[in-house]
Amino acid sequence: MKRFFILFFILSFKLSAQTVCDLQSREKLESTLENLSLENNPNNPIHLQAIEIGQSFLKTPYVEKTLEGPGPEQLVINLMGVDCTTFVETVLGLTRISQMGKFSMKDFEEELEKIRYRQGENKGYTSRLHYFSDWIYDNEQKGIVMDMTQAIGGVSYTNKPSFMTENPQFYPQLSQKENVDQLRKIESAIAQRSYYFIPKDQIHSVEEKIQSGDIIAITTTIPNLDMVHVGFAIEKNGRIHLLHASSKNKEVEISMLPLHDYLQANRTQSGIMVGRLVELSK
Repeated sequence: MKRFFILFFILSFKLSAQTVCDLQSREKLESTLENLSLENNPNNPIHLQAIEIGQSFLKTPYVEKTLEGPGPEQLVINLMGVDCTTFVETVLGLTRISQMGKFSMKDFEEELEKIRYRQGENKGYTSRLHYFSDWIYDNEQKGIVMDMTQAIGGVSYTNKPSFMTENPQFYPQLSQKENVDQLRKIESAIAQRSYYFIPKDQIHSVEEKIQSGDIIAITTTIPNLDMVHVGFAIEKNGRIHLLHASSKNKEVEISMLPLHDYLQANRTQSGIMVGRLVELSK
């Protein structure tokens, strides 16, 4: 019992007051970081390391809305249950600090904040990158990912997400008018940018241009949304599949069907955007 309280104190001390991370997640994070430090190969390309780390989360339970909570916005770290976005962010954060040769909990905390929030800093609820098209844009500005969609054959599409401000009842923090007003400005800014996507019936023809470790963001025909799902591309038997946190099967998995076929089964999934991880300077 004494060891438990000592461990809890040490782990709590390592994380800032603006961070939420329960004991199970802290223990898993500490174990993961230790394993990465022992197995780290600094010459491993970032996209391959992302796939290795991503596969270590296979069978992790799917849990939605782990970031939504009352009170001031806090950086949530949860390795015990992930949704599609937090899975990508967690894997990306672990991958990037591994590439840097940094393996402390503080390093991960700082990197996750950089990835999850606009301009890399938690300045409240509306600074979180709620729409994934905005996530790609902001993380490209930060030099973390590169939007490859147009380069590999994407075509222009209209992207005017407004779901959150049209449905504030689904988000506790949007009970505050100032958050709704600020988010409406963000939605307007998103709508003014140019976007490209690869229609789902064309994915097979560009598969050879997608590499394992690319971030795959699935676009939708629903007019007030931008993306409905996200994961990592992973090559399997010569085809590109999806490594993702599945809401249907309630766990992190590799899709049984190739990505092209995976999208055909859903009428509201219209295509994909592709983000490539940027190599860190060695």
